[in-house]
Amino acid sequence: MNLSDFDYHLPESLIAQHPSDRRDGSRLMVVDRAAGTVSHHQFTEFVEFVSAGDCLVVNETKVFPARLQGHKPDTGGRAELLLIRPDSDGRWIAMARPGRRLREGARIAFEGDDTIATIEGILEDGTRAVRFEGDVARLIERVGDIPLPPYIDREATDADVERYQTVYARTPGAVAAPTAGLHFTPELLASLDGQGVNRANVLLHVGPGTFKPVEVENVSDHKMDAEYYEVSDNAARVVSETKSRVGNVVAVGTTSVRVLESQSNEAGELSVGTGWTDIFIYPGYQFSLVDALLTNFHLPKSTLLMLISALAGRELIAQAYDEAVREEYRFYSYGDAMLIQ
Repeated sequence: MNLSDFDYHLPESLIAQHPSDRRDGSRLMVVDRAAGTVSHHQFTEFVEFVSAGDCLVVNETKVFPARLQGHKPDTGGRAELLLIRPDSDGRWIAMARPGRRLREGARIAFEGDDTIATIEGILEDGTRAVRFEGDVARLIERVGDIPLPPYIDREATDADVERYQTVYARTPGAVAAPTAGLHFTPELLASLDGQGVNRANVLLHVGPGTFKPVEVENVSDHKMDAEYYEVSDNAARVVSETKSRVGNVVAVGTTSVRVLESQSNEAGELSVGTGWTDIFIYPGYQFSLVDALLTNFHLPKSTLLMLISALAGRELIAQAYDEAVREEYRFYSYGDAMLIQ
């Protein structure tokens, strides 16, 4: 299967640069796999497409202000770090800009805080191992900005601190939001609860690899970056009981799909556990637990587009995306939603 099979033309004007006025004010495209049809709705109608006994699986990761802007003390030149995760040696793994100037031994200072960052090593993928002299948590709180996706062509604002975060986010550690969940309001979740729809919270800390382009023509040669995940006793029980009662497991976002499929066992149940997953789901993959998926509209040639094509079929997804462009849906993180059922 070739990378070009997952290409499509998207007018730049359809890339959402800001969230909708209300979280649930977005549009919802429903893709019916059995009928091979596409229909158009408002997100507030989502409750009509799930039933009592179904289970929503949501990712409770929380985006942290991982973008640190500073300067080199010796030259005054600008420097930026995007923190990814701490390593086992007390350092942080980070992306650095400008990379050509932030070589091993480079130091970075930050306005409003006396913490100093030192580049201690450059890893094979170009990320840096960074040692901080000072209180990193305080630095992040004082200096850190929410890291918006690269296709949002503006600086983050105070509004993004709230809107680029799900209402059920609990555990800091992501550098990108699980964006399918951005559409939910507390009121909509309460309505689903009252309808008898169960909910299971899993965790996957979304890393910058979610934006990593596929650079091989044969998609099966692509390697995913590993991301940390957790499945609790309660989540495993709720999902497994849903499957045993023949309810539908509705994954909210591709990150929830990756957790579910990484921790499914041979009995068709969700297992308790933690770990790192580099699962790559593309057409030909046989799903173990996922019956339906709520997601946003994804970049051409992206692994996320490949994942939804694995669930719904490449031709039906191509048809749906062509229609979304014609109907001027809003695309990507702050855009509209798609329900594949």
